[in-house]
Order: sequence, then structure tokens, then C-alpha cells
Amino acid sequence: MDGRQSELDETDRGILHILQTDARNNRAREIGEAVGVSASTVRNRIEALEDEGVIRGYIPKIDYERAGYQLSILFTCTASDPSEPLTEDLLEKHGVVSVRKLLAGRENYHIRVVGTDTKDVSNIANAIRECGLEIVRSDVLDDEYVQPFDHFGKDVPSGEG
Repeated sequence: MDGRQSELDETDRGILHILQTDARNNRAREIGEAVGVSASTVRNRIEALEDEGVIRGYIPKIDYERAGYQLSILFTCTASDPSEPLTEDLLEKHGVVSVRKLLAGRENYHIRVVGTDTKDVSNIANAIRECGLEIVRSDVLDDEYVQPFDHFGKDVPSGEG
């Protein structure tokens, strides 16, 4: 995508809201019924939203503790030269599950990692430092709660398409 904002209509917003709620179990037919369009229109709209970069992927919510990674840590870091290649390097490190690059301030990265034990997390922290970041703070995370962005519309449209 080239940085342009997409013009979303009520149908697009309704589709996005439903996908945020549960992208895996909502089929095009059910989404179409909810927003008042055909299943083929839903598939075409989703494809267009993907092509435009509005939908950037579908990522499952994983319970890392149940998957054997008892520790979830949020590192707040400072990078003297924040860049896309640095972000890509961080994402390749064992245990790193997300990287947030912040626009302003000294502390310009949030890096979420998961590990099996304190030794594993220590090794991950060392790998982050080797990328040139200073770890300013680390917090053990308990849980994360996510909800659909409400401006995509809890009230789905009654039918256009």
C-alpha cells in the first residue's frame, strides 16, 4: 500500500467489525447476511481490503502459557536508530512475538516476548541488546484484552452492495 487512506463505506466497516470479532468462524455467507450483501460481495470486499493494505493479516490469539511459554514480558527499549530493518531483525529473534515502534520519545520500542523460564527470557533480552537496543524497563504481563474498534460499527448496515 502506498500510504493512502481507503474510503470505507458502511459495508466495509461492518465486514471489518465482524472479522475483528472472529475472522476464523465467520464465513462470507454469514457476514453477508449480517451486512446485507451477498457472499460474493463480501469475498470481493475482503480481497480489496487486503489488496489496499487495510487488512494486513489474520493472527490467532494464542494462550502462550498453555503452549508451554510461562513468561510473557514487555520490554520498553530505546534504539538510537529506529528503522524497518531493525524491526525485522527483532522479529526474527527467538521468543519475540510483537514489536511496536513508537513515533516520539526516548523510549521508542515496545517488544513483547514469551519464554519458558527466566534463563530463556534472559537470553532473549541479550539478543535484543545485541540488535543495538537499550532495555529501559521490563514488565511481566498477565493477560491482554482486545476488542473490535467500535468505529467500524457495532451496528452493521442493513443492506447495500
